[in-house]
Amino acid sequence: MAAGAHLRLVEASDSEEGEALSLVFAALADPVRRAILDRLDGQDLLVSEVAAHFDISLQAVSRHLQVLVRAGLVQQARTGRISRCSLDAGPIHEAAIWLNRYSKYWQGQFDLLAASLAEIVEESTAAAQPAPDEAKPPMAGEAEPPKPRKAAKAKRKPAGPSRKD
Repeated sequence: MAAGAHLRLVEASDSEEGEALSLVFAALADPVRRAILDRLDGQDLLVSEVAAHFDISLQAVSRHLQVLVRAGLVQQARTGRISRCSLDAGPIHEAAIWLNRYSKYWQGQFDLLAASLAEIVEESTAAAQPAPDEAKPPMAGEAEPPKPRKAAKAKRKPAGPSRKD
């Protein structure tokens, strides 16, 4: 080995985890495969039972199931020609953990939204408040405050001598 050359070790587990994560996201990218996972949630089904819920061929459903099996999302138990499928949510959990690393960005957006909404509420509350010199309407059950009386206009007599004709 030449002087100054460096060996760089790459952990196989990181590479394998990255590949597994890629397989999971690729499998979840298709709406039919997501629907298959929904069907398998909480129950084991035969391939034919899974296929009965879709308007595609049994062969197409089998191909989708194989993608899910390679991603580790579905386990298949074969007995002769019969294949029973079950959901394995472990890889979805790993994908969720990976996604949660980015939740700080979402949380920042939620915090900004909350601050904006609070500002809007504060502005609308301030706009709805009557000015201090405005009279408030009475609340239910309260007596109305007395209205100010207008001064009666006195009849003025014209100044000077009165004429009687």
